[in-house]
Amino acid sequence: MTLRKKPRLLFILCVLSCGVALPQERHANGSLTLHLVAEQAGNPRTVPAVIWLEARNGTPVLPFASHEHYTLLQKNRTFIPHLQVIPVGSTVQFPNKDPFFHNVFSLFDGKRFDLGLYEAGISRSVVFSREGPSYIFCNIHPEMSAVIIALSTPLYAIATEHDSLQIRNIPPGSYKLHYWIEGVQQQTLDGMQRDIEVASETDLGDVHISVPAVVEHDNMFGKPYEKTPDPPY
Repeated sequence: MTLRKKPRLLFILCVLSCGVALPQERHANGSLTLHLVAEQAGNPRTVPAVIWLEARNGTPVLPFASHEHYTLLQKNRTFIPHLQVIPVGSTVQFPNKDPFFHNVFSLFDGKRFDLGLYEAGISRSVVFSREGPSYIFCNIHPEMSAVIIALSTPLYAIATEHDSLQIRNIPPGSYKLHYWIEGVQQQTLDGMQRDIEVASETDLGDVHISVPAVVEHDNMFGKPYEKTPDPPY
């Protein structure tokens, strides 16, 4: 009886003394969900919106998986897509696919640039090295507008057509929640920031915000666009 038990005893002693790795408890990632209720003059309105999480108090900062190629297309006097989220440091191409000239610029917060006048078939690029939103327009066509938001975290969500936002696979920890909502002043957005703890599934419910009426923007020289019945391009 004693001889048969020796191999088992020796194995147990080896596990305890030789530092064999044993399974450790793992904490599952969490998620964050909210529903944006935007209203203009008391009436519900669907607006482009983005939320993202900034790691705080020692919570690990997740890197973007990779820096892809990004494009903001100019077609039919429209920027496509209207809203785009990219990692900080990414390059965005601005190809002109219209049969006339465009002049892409951004002079508001974020990345400031002026790509100058260029014709169909030409593409120019910009490196977005500063975190935050960049509001982009054409100096010839006032109806053209777009927003590029450069972030240093992959923990973000873009609002769906139902104004729902959800961030998945969030490592447990402390975060600051940031908002971007089109048409809402930055001061108001800053006031909406909040510190949260994510441990599992976190549902913030309805978030109400008043959205002002759309305001026309000036051209790159800070002056109103010229009113012409038939645009030259």
